[in-house]
Amino acid sequence: MGKPTNFRYNTGVAKVPWAAVGENYNVNDLMEIIKFLMQGEGKEYDDAIAAVRAQIEKLDELSTPPGKLSLDKNVEEAEEACNKFLGSDSSTFVANATAGFEIAYKYANLKPGDEVIVPAITFVATMAYPLAVGAKLVFADVDPKTINMDPADVARKITPKTKMIVPVHIGGYPVDMESIMELARKHDIIVLEDAAHAFGAMYKGKMIGTIGDFGGYSFHEVKNITSLGEGGILTTSIPGFGPELKRARFLGLDFTCPIKDWLYNITPIQGKYEPFVAGNSSTTELQAIGLKLQLERIDKIIAERAAAAKYLTERFAENDAIIPQDLGNDDIKPTFHLYLLQIDPAKAGGDIQTLKRKLAERSVTQIAHFGPLYRFKIVQDMGYDSDEIAKTCPNCEEVFYKRFTHLPLYGLTDEQLKYMADSVLEAVAEMQAGK
Repeated sequence: MGKPTNFRYNTGVAKVPWAAVGENYNVNDLMEIIKFLMQGEGKEYDDAIAAVRAQIEKLDELSTPPGKLSLDKNVEEAEEACNKFLGSDSSTFVANATAGFEIAYKYANLKPGDEVIVPAITFVATMAYPLAVGAKLVFADVDPKTINMDPADVARKITPKTKMIVPVHIGGYPVDMESIMELARKHDIIVLEDAAHAFGAMYKGKMIGTIGDFGGYSFHEVKNITSLGEGGILTTSIPGFGPELKRARFLGLDFTCPIKDWLYNITPIQGKYEPFVAGNSSTTELQAIGLKLQLERIDKIIAERAAAAKYLTERFAENDAIIPQDLGNDDIKPTFHLYLLQIDPAKAGGDIQTLKRKLAERSVTQIAHFGPLYRFKIVQDMGYDSDEIAKTCPNCEEVFYKRFTHLPLYGLTDEQLKYMADSVLEAVAEMQAGK
């Protein structure tokens, strides 16, 4: 099979050409985009915007519009940059991480009754496709130290119907992948790493997301780097399947065997057991440019977050009721997408709900990522018994309701970081004093 291609109209030079872009963007459009990305107010800002507009109007007289807006050279370059960073050869830029997960789930040929083991605490996107196709979700309890999937509980919950295990690297802290992969290989189970928080994390010398059969990353606006608000990368370690990711991204177009009098064919993608139908999760050239630019500074971004996490961890050592974020080691290198804050309720004189209220009173934003999946109505309405599942996930119940929340690590001044640390220490001290 030759290099995967994505068909779009673009006949190039011709007496009667057919352009790929139906309607180009003009000066007015571009100015609105600039004002959105660089917001401000006041006379000085207005004057600067007017000066920019004058220059763009001049540039408009000298320039030509792009020939394509999606799936062109910038998307390819972004994928190549991700390959270089990850040490992969299959990076495929998709609309979002959820779309990437769907391709991996389709490869596993999930059907009603097949079982998928997911952590009890993660974002809903992790379980969306299995739930939609009628596969059975099996909720693994969490490791109370990291809030990640507990491999020991995964081992207890594997059955002959288990088709996939989906470890999620919460907050960018790596799951114990060695144990997960050992279980998966023993039972012939596909592993999809939900690395939405973990682009740039490492585990025992390997990049997170490249250890399992598939790895899905998110570049949503809240992540360490973004591709203009949405986007994701999917990788695979399955021999021979890497090139198929591009076809799986765009409807299964196949230029190697076109039908009579047409440019291409639509052929199925070969899954683990049988073929599957591809969907459409195309990405744009502008998204790719955004990703390339932010990827160039990912190491600096992670280093800055790591420094903030180190500061908080050192400050929280002042009170042994506070269980601070683990900072990793030579084998474990997190991305510090989130800062995991836990308390020992017995030592703190109260649980995390009390601490969260006290921090909110001090205007400190903190969010426990995420709620137990089995507590959502969509899961209950699909026939799952939340209370029975909770009995199999005691760590999840304990840590979510009594022990943990997350703190922000980016976009903060030194003063804000210090205020946040002071606030946590003061709030816990108040709890211990019975206030």
